[in-house]
Amino acid sequence: MAGPPPVPAPNAVPDLPVILVADDSLLEQRYVGRLLEQQGGWRVAFARSGEEALAAITKSQPALLLTDMNMSGMDGLTLVEKVREQFARVPVVLMTGSGSERVAVAALKAGAADYVAKQSLAHDLIPVLDRVLSVGQAAHRRYQILQGMTRRSSQYIIESDPLLVPPLVAQFREDLIEMGLCDLTGATRAGIAIEEALLNAIYHGNLEVSSDLRENGDEEFHKLARERRGIEPYSARRVRVTARLTPARATFVILDQGPGFDITKLPDPIDPEFNDRASGRGVLLMRAFMDEVRYNAVGNRVTLVKRRDRSSRDDS
Repeated sequence: MAGPPPVPAPNAVPDLPVILVADDSLLEQRYVGRLLEQQGGWRVAFARSGEEALAAITKSQPALLLTDMNMSGMDGLTLVEKVREQFARVPVVLMTGSGSERVAVAALKAGAADYVAKQSLAHDLIPVLDRVLSVGQAAHRRYQILQGMTRRSSQYIIESDPLLVPPLVAQFREDLIEMGLCDLTGATRAGIAIEEALLNAIYHGNLEVSSDLRENGDEEFHKLARERRGIEPYSARRVRVTARLTPARATFVILDQGPGFDITKLPDPIDPEFNDRASGRGVLLMRAFMDEVRYNAVGNRVTLVKRRDRSSRDDS
């Protein structure tokens, strides 16, 4: 039987990024391949094991590695660790099965950029890949700028508009890289955590829209959010974001003007039952990608702390 096609040569279609899919199931390869090909804008290559994936990346680095968590031989967690160690600029996205949340968290901490539950591939795969790839491309343009900076502080007060979140997160990603706190992959992961915290402050804090509305889809959730952005008291509320960065650590404090919540009732995000819900993903990502996540007693302020990555210390 012929092996999987190699990663296409970079000069084949230079404008299209390569997605390398590592999965030992031919059926799942075909399913994921169809999803990616239907979207367009990518070249897709396949590997049937972690070893094949590493060999393919050695020959020609893809824009992103999409890997199954459970494979024979080298599993997804080991593959994440090896890619992070050998090819730090290649982001990795995991495909996880039901009940593997604890392993997914370990892989996120080991260096994965994001994850997608297999049961949600049709709905979530393309948005997740778009986000990870766009983050990496944007951050790379400003990599290794302002090498002499020793301290940076900023404060923003923004309206409860989700469209303001991506440019603000992009600024913070650049701040992290310029301060030398992490590399491109680390900044991508931290940016995702900050984005989740900001969206929580807007939707659940200022607009008081319950995540329970998302259990049956996003339409009702976003409809209520749009309505509340136009009426008092929700429309007058703002989100205050304070960032303090030094070469040793970055601290992001996000304060909304909502009523807060009982932080003692915050569920465990790695509980399988909780993780299957729409509300579980953001908390899991924040805790996986940040060294500290702290709430005030009221529940309307969250502090995210990102310490300097080991790889950044080694590079210096």
